[in-house]
Amino acid sequence: MTQTNMESYPPIFRPKETQNEVNDDMDEADQGAADLDMLPVIDFQKINYEKLNEACKDWGMFRLINHGIPPTLLEKLDDHAKKLFSFSFELKQASFSNPISYFWGTPGLTPSGAAIPRETGSKGSHQSFSWLEGFHVLLYPLSKCKYEDPMHESFRGLLEEYGSHQTRLASRIFETLTLNIPLDLSQSKSYMSPKTGQLRVHRYPCCFEAEQAWGIDVHTDSSLLSIVHQDQVGGLQVLYKDDRWVDVKPVAQSLIVNLGDMMQAISDDTFVAAKHRVKVHKRKERISIGYFVFPDEEAVIKSSKYKTFTYADFRTEVQRDLKTIGCKIGLPKFKIDKTF
Repeated sequence: MTQTNMESYPPIFRPKETQNEVNDDMDEADQGAADLDMLPVIDFQKINYEKLNEACKDWGMFRLINHGIPPTLLEKLDDHAKKLFSFSFELKQASFSNPISYFWGTPGLTPSGAAIPRETGSKGSHQSFSWLEGFHVLLYPLSKCKYEDPMHESFRGLLEEYGSHQTRLASRIFETLTLNIPLDLSQSKSYMSPKTGQLRVHRYPCCFEAEQAWGIDVHTDSSLLSIVHQDQVGGLQVLYKDDRWVDVKPVAQSLIVNLGDMMQAISDDTFVAAKHRVKVHKRKERISIGYFVFPDEEAVIKSSKYKTFTYADFRTEVQRDLKTIGCKIGLPKFKIDKTF
């Protein structure tokens, strides 16, 4: 890893002077995960309804193939992301403004104020920041925005095209999943709201003390659905129903779809929001692009398992918990019989 790469990292992610680069031998964890691919596979061109339901009940996550996104688009997005992430930390902070914004240290928002000392946090639930940086993209206003810088404008155009594909995929998947959920037309439209679509382009920097950090610690998404394009580095893990962590193997030209909290709620816990996390690597950076779609802010979530709430209520509670206790509680807070 070059000095230029180091300068592109947020300061807190740059290695201490006493640290040395690790050798190129494959980590044991990489070797162990190389042959595993337990995740259910769904063919978008001929969706097997029963297989899809089973995947969403047992895993809350599946691999999507034959999704129709041109490989050239994915390649161009990856190339642009790598180039933009290679810019200096200061330039990335100054270059973008809504609907594309730069963040680091949390899955969604930039920490404000002073940098977090390296000594704070450890691998596990008490880690105070995530080992990542990224670009947060609001898709709805993206088409109305133009950037003077040619590279930025090219990136914007690629994101807009990619976002339209994601909306197509999410709409079809949601429509299929709700065949056995008694929703009227107005509920379906408010629960699956394309205008809420967001992209997060993540880079997980190398971490010489990878055993002491998480790219993102264990969590569920607050979304209805999330769709992830990941590179070939790996690191994503999902918690299976027997409380076993399973590596989500990188497979070229496939996407990873996981259900969020809102899908679990409207299905009366028939489907599960996938608990997942991201490991960091000692010598490899990881790039991923996640799409997230949510209900309308005022969409009323009705369920026999949870108190009636709007998505705005849910989001407010999540933000309150993050500020007061440092972690998300999420759906359990709305359970009719609370267990936390």
